[in-house]
Amino acid sequence: MSLSLIVLLFIAFLFYRMIDRTVENQHRWGHSFDNLQFSSEEFYRSVEEAVKRRQIPEVRFSRVTYSEGGILSANREYLHIVRHELIFDVCAAPFGTGFFVSVWSVDKPSFFHKLLHKIEALIPLLERKTYYEIDTISMYRGAIKDSVLDAIDQMTNTKGVRQLTELERIFNSGKA
Repeated sequence: MSLSLIVLLFIAFLFYRMIDRTVENQHRWGHSFDNLQFSSEEFYRSVEEAVKRRQIPEVRFSRVTYSEGGILSANREYLHIVRHELIFDVCAAPFGTGFFVSVWSVDKPSFFHKLLHKIEALIPLLERKTYYEIDTISMYRGAIKDSVLDAIDQMTNTKGVRQLTELERIFNSGKA
């Protein structure tokens, strides 16, 4: 490996480390159900089916695991729903004698986008979104929300549990 390639890789590594790798605009919604046990995997499949019925373009699904706590703690599996830089992580899991569902909505700009944000003169250009872009983001958020609520309704109907009230169904845009 030549010295110039090593220097180039080192510089690229430094740029990568300079860029904040955290997510932006993090929002959370959740609800717990007392005395209810349900399969997380079945819930995730139900959400995926509800999203697929809506035929949202460019949406991808996967499963990701996140640590429940520290480095030696157990991992928790989430349904990962991605469209461009907007990600939804859905968690459905037993908790004691109950079951909970949480939905995390995060913007995760690409490395290149974050790099360009470090150049102040470019920030106004990067922040501009067309009405169409804003509308499609809003439609995507609403479709995921409705899909999760459809899966919850299916779960509560199957188990004979009361459905969520209108107030409980509100996904607010508050920070986590």
